[in-house]
This record gives sequence, C-alpha cells and structure tokens, in this order.
Amino acid sequence: MTDLPAALLELLRKPSPCFIATTMPDGSPQLTQTWVGTDGEHILLNTVEGFRKVKNVERDPRVAVTIADPENVSNYFSVRGRVVDITDKGGAESIEELAQKYLGGPYPWFGGRDQVRLVLTIEVEKIVHAPWG
Repeated sequence: MTDLPAALLELLRKPSPCFIATTMPDGSPQLTQTWVGTDGEHILLNTVEGFRKVKNVERDPRVAVTIADPENVSNYFSVRGRVVDITDKGGAESIEELAQKYLGGPYPWFGGRDQVRLVLTIEVEKIVHAPWG
C-alpha cells in the first residue's frame, strides 16, 4: 500500500472530477465518471449494487483512477490500485456525504431509494502526479 500524499488528499476532500477504469470480462477497459472520497488511507467510491463497475471489480479488483483538480483539470493524479472491500454498510450515508460535497445538498436518489448503495475501498499501489497548468 502507498501512502496518499497531502495534495491528493486535498483533492479527494473537495468536489474533484474522478474517473475509474475497470476491466470488462473480455479484457477491454471500462471507464466511469464518479464522485470520490477518502478515509485518509484509501480512495472511497460510492456506487450501486449490480452496476457494471461492481461486477468488474468483483471479478478483477485491479483499477485505475484519475482525480483532477476542479479548478485546473490539468493538475491531476493518476492512481493504480485494487478494490480491497465492497460493502453496503454506510453506503446510504456515504452517498449523502458525497452529495453535500458535490451538490451542496441532499442526494436526489436519481435511480430511486430502493437502490443498494455500495462503498468501494481502493488500496493505492502507485501514484503519478501531473501538476501541469
């Protein structure tokens, strides 16, 4: 596991654009934009049970994640790691916290309140910082 540098933690704590790449069953990449957070040691994502990225990481936990500075997207971190936990514990609370950060209010439950929200915990293995712009 690699420690998260202060500049990455700062981006993870604000409404930063984030993309996660997972691997499809045929080996091709799958890319999804998502909201992102942290517990101070890992990257945390919130998603919905049954979504493609969940199926992909259940089969192959290796992921790549890019987190960009919302004020200057040329300043970004590219991260490789693996999903080490998938849980519904705290999933609804997590999406509400992320909605406050990204929307400034409660989560609008786009897909309905019956969705099972999951928290994906990513253990970071490699970090590349591109501080351009």
